[in-house]
Amino acid sequence: MIRKLTSFSTRHRWLTIVVWTILGAALSFVGQTMMYDVTDSQAGDFLPKKYDSAVALRIAEDEFGTKPDPNALTVLVARDDGGKLTAGDQRHIAATAADLGRERIVAPKPEELMKDHSQTPRVSPGAVAPDKSFRLLTVSLDGNPNDPGLQDVYKEFRDGAKDEFAADGLRVGFTGGLASTVDNTDAEESTGKVVGMLTMGLIVLLNVLVFRSLAAAFVPLIAVALIGGVASGAVVGAAKLFGIVLDPSTPSLIGVVLLGIGIDYFLFLMFRFREQLRNHPEQNARTAAAETTGRVGNAITSAALTIVAAFATLGLASFGQFRVLGPAIAISVLVMLLASLTLMPALLALLGRGMFWPARAWKKERTGGVSARLGHAVSARPVRYALGSLVLLCALGAGAVGMKMSYDQQGLPETASVRTAEQIARSLPAGVSDPHSVYVRSTNGSDIKESSLTGMTRALGKAQGVGEVGEPVLSKDRTAARVDLFLSVESDTQKARDLVSGPVRDTVARTAPEGTEAYVTGTAALFADISTAVEKDLRLVFPVAALLIAVILFLLLRSLLAPVVLLIAVGLGFVATLGASTLVFQHGLDRTGVSFTLPLVLFLFVVALGTDYNILITDRIREEMEKPVPARHAVAEAVRHTAPAVATAGIVLAGSFASLAASPATQEIGFATGLGILLSSLVLSLVLVPALAAILGRGLWWPRRSNKTRGRHHTPDGPPPAPEEYWPQASARAYSERH
Repeated sequence: MIRKLTSFSTRHRWLTIVVWTILGAALSFVGQTMMYDVTDSQAGDFLPKKYDSAVALRIAEDEFGTKPDPNALTVLVARDDGGKLTAGDQRHIAATAADLGRERIVAPKPEELMKDHSQTPRVSPGAVAPDKSFRLLTVSLDGNPNDPGLQDVYKEFRDGAKDEFAADGLRVGFTGGLASTVDNTDAEESTGKVVGMLTMGLIVLLNVLVFRSLAAAFVPLIAVALIGGVASGAVVGAAKLFGIVLDPSTPSLIGVVLLGIGIDYFLFLMFRFREQLRNHPEQNARTAAAETTGRVGNAITSAALTIVAAFATLGLASFGQFRVLGPAIAISVLVMLLASLTLMPALLALLGRGMFWPARAWKKERTGGVSARLGHAVSARPVRYALGSLVLLCALGAGAVGMKMSYDQQGLPETASVRTAEQIARSLPAGVSDPHSVYVRSTNGSDIKESSLTGMTRALGKAQGVGEVGEPVLSKDRTAARVDLFLSVESDTQKARDLVSGPVRDTVARTAPEGTEAYVTGTAALFADISTAVEKDLRLVFPVAALLIAVILFLLLRSLLAPVVLLIAVGLGFVATLGASTLVFQHGLDRTGVSFTLPLVLFLFVVALGTDYNILITDRIREEMEKPVPARHAVAEAVRHTAPAVATAGIVLAGSFASLAASPATQEIGFATGLGILLSSLVLSLVLVPALAAILGRGLWWPRRSNKTRGRHHTPDGPPPAPEEYWPQASARAYSERH
C-alpha cells in the first residue's frame, strides 16, 4: 500500500504538488477564519456534568438564565489626585457608566467570513472600597476572548472609557477576563515573534550545516507550512461537523507538533534519499524518491500511527480539554503522514539532486566522522554506555519524588490588569473581582423561603476563607436560590481551591435547608473539580496509551522483546523529563507544583514523539542485522547511518517545543517537552537502545528469526570493526544489489 501510494505520487509529481497547494490555500483560509468559532476558554464547559461545580452551572443557566462570562471585566474608577470619592464623583461615575452601557461599539470591518463583533457592552455598578478610594464596575462583552476581533472591540471600549472618565478628573483600571487576556497577549506579542523567528532560523541553520544546501533548508519549511494549513482546516472542519469545542491552546499545540514532526519526517526522507542517490548514481530522481519512501515509509507510518494512537486515548478522558485535544492532534498527524507519503516524495522526485545543490561532498560517503565513532564506541562497549545512560535517566527521574500538581497561573507578566487587581485586593476581599456562588435547588418542587437560607449565609460568613457573603437571590419560580460569596484569598490559587473544596463545601452541605440540594461554583470550585477529573484520567490514559504503542511496535518489529526494550527506554525518558521539570519549577523556582496538564501532555508527547526516533534506529538496526555480519557491527552501521538524521531531527523538534516556553501559560510544557525530546533523540535512540541491541544481539528480535541470519555467516557476537575498517563502498553497494 505504501509503495503504491509513493509510486503514484512520484510518477505524478506535478499533480501531487498542485493538489496539495490548492488544498493548503483553501483549508488555511477556512482554518484562519473559523478557528475562533470552535474554541472555548470557559473551563467549566469542559468539566464532566456529574461534578459539583458543573451541576451548579446548570442550575445557574436553567433557573437564573446566566452562564459564567469569561469576558467579564472589572473596572476600577478612582480620582486622579488619589483622594476619596465624593458624592459628586459617585454621580459622575454612575452617569458615565450608564452612557457607556448605551453606546454601541463598532468593530473594524472584519475579513471575509469572519464574525462582526460590533455590540453594546453591558455595564453594571459594583462594590465601593471601604475607604472610598475607588468604585468598581462590571462590564460584559460577547465573544471568544482569544478572537482578535473581540479584542479590538475591547480596546475601543477601554480607550473610550478612559477618555470619558478623564473628563471628570477620574482614572480607570481594567482587570479580569478579557482585560487580562488582552494584556497578556500584548505583552507576549513581541516575544512570540522573536521566538518564532529564532525557531525558523534554527531549522534553516541546521539544515544548511547538515546538507550545505539552501533548497534542503527552505523546501521542508515551505512544505510543512502548506501541510499545516491543510491540517488546521481539517481540524476546524471536523470540529464544525461534529460539534466539537476546542480549547484555545489547541491551535498553537497543533502548529508546534506539525512543525516538529513534519521537519523530522522530511529529514528522515532526505537523509535516506541522499544515501540512495549516493549508492545508486545511475538512478533517476523519480525512482530514487520512490525507493527511498518505500524503505523509510514503514518506519514513518509506524511513528505517525504511534502518535495518533497515543492521542486517541485522550478520547477516553473525562476532562473535556484532554478529550478534544486528542482528536485534533490525531487528525493533524494523519494529514502529515499522508503528506509524508505523497507530497514529500513528489518534491524529492521533482528536485532530485538539486535538493542538495550546490554541495558536492555528499556524493562520497564518509567512513569516519562523529556518527561513525559514536556507533563504534557504543557497540564496542555497550554495557558501559547502557549503564551510563541509565544512571543519568534515574538521577533526573529522582526529581519527581514529592511532585505536586499546581493549578495556579505561573509566571504571568506584570501587566496593567495585574496591578489593578492588586490595588483592589488591598481594600476588598481578594476574591471580589471573581465571586463564587452557592446554588440551592429544591428537590421536591416546593418553594424556597429566603428565611430558610439565613442559617447557611451566617455559617458561610464564619467559614474559613470567606471574606463576605451576599444576600440570597431567589429564582422567578422560587425553586432555586443563589448566594454569592467573596473569598478572602485570590481565586486562582491552590489555597482558594483547598478552602472551597474543604470548609466552604462542608459548610454548605451541613447547613443547606431541608428538602434542598446545594452546590458551589466559581473559579476555585471549578479547578478543584478539574483536579479530581484529571487524576482519574491519568490513571486511565497512561496504561491504555502504553498498550496501543506496544501493539504498534509489535506489528512493525514482529518481535516480543524489541517492543519491551523500546517501551522501557521511553518510559525512563518520561520519568527523567518529569523529574527534571519538577526540580526546575517546583524546587528551583519554588512554585507550588508543576502544571496539572504537564504529566499527561508530557507522557503523550515524549513517549509518542520520542518513539519516532527509537523506531527509526531500531528499524535500521534490524535492516543491518539481516546482513551476514556480526550483530555489533550491524549496530555500529545503524548508528553511523542514522545518527545524523536523528540528532538533527531531535534538535529541530526540541527547538519547536522550546518555543512554547516564551509564553508563561505554556512555559512548563515548552521546557519539559523540549528536554524530553532531546533525551529521547540523543540519549535513548543513539546510546541506550543501540547499547541494549548490541548486548542482546540478534536475540533482540526473539522469537522471530530471519532466514538471512541462520547460515554460517551468523556471528552475533564479536567486536565491530573500527570506523576506518568499514566495508568499502563498492562492496556495500554490491551486497545491497544482491539482496
